Amino acid sequence: MAKPIDKSSRRGVKTSYISTIVGVSLVLFMIGLVSGGYFGLDNIQRQAKENLTADIFFKPDLNDADIKQIELELKTWNEFSEVTNVSADRALEDFAGEGRSEEIMEILDGDRPIPTNISFKPKEKHANIEGMNALEAKILSQYGDRVIDVNYQESSIEEVNLGFKQIVLLFAIVAALLIVIAVAMINSTIRLALYSKRFSIKTMQLVGATSRYIRRPFLWQAVGIGIISGIIGMAILLGLFYALNNVMDSIEIPFDIISFFKLLGTLLISGVLITLVSTWFALNKYLRMKLDDLY
Repeated sequence: MAKPIDKSSRRGVKTSYISTIVGVSLVLFMIGLVSGGYFGLDNIQRQAKENLTADIFFKPDLNDADIKQIELELKTWNEFSEVTNVSADRALEDFAGEGRSEEIMEILDGDRPIPTNISFKPKEKHANIEGMNALEAKILSQYGDRVIDVNYQESSIEEVNLGFKQIVLLFAIVAALLIVIAVAMINSTIRLALYSKRFSIKTMQLVGATSRYIRRPFLWQAVGIGIISGIIGMAILLGLFYALNNVMDSIEIPFDIISFFKLLGTLLISGVLITLVSTWFALNKYLRMKLDDLY
């Protein structure tokens, strides 16, 4: 008679363990969706900021060799992601459109409306009004005797920064709500899993085991559940990204190796922390309960 009971007990523990992993994995998958959206948004924001351009216009008496020298010096500055020498011909073509530069030249009797200039793209942390103003001041202090103007559109810079701030705020609110729901769901799942072991916990306590000794295997099990669930949640998430990229041609999700490790780290840390905290408080509840209250 002991064997069937033992098998039934082990089967129940195994089922409880699997159901806990499944529940935690699904919750971490939802956290991963929001985190993945945030990391993707962060990449888009960085690209949008670093695609902002500004132009440096020089005095008419400055020759191309001097401008080239300034270009080489500017490329050594840490504030720029890209510095480009824009010749007068290229500037005219960009201004007039492809194939219309000769028409514009005829109208202007051979004069080029835009002289040779230098175009630069700032790095992300400088792609704001304060950063661009600081760059302008630095350029003028260094080359003020040769530069006429540093031109950039403040409205475009403000739109990029303000627009992404609003989206990030929305993501932060959604993420906060999701974390609260996730903690509640995982806490409930782990409490149910420990409920089946409440008599074992109390028996160990009654025979003299310390609270620390009783907690140790459960806490290590919680770490294992958090790691396994994080990996499963990440696998489901990657499967979803793959399906969206390959099944639906209209949707393309950029995903690099840095974002992958950031997302995997977020899920693993979230899984371990939430399961540890939930297990700790659930164990404390059963450790404090009297034997009669377990029934």
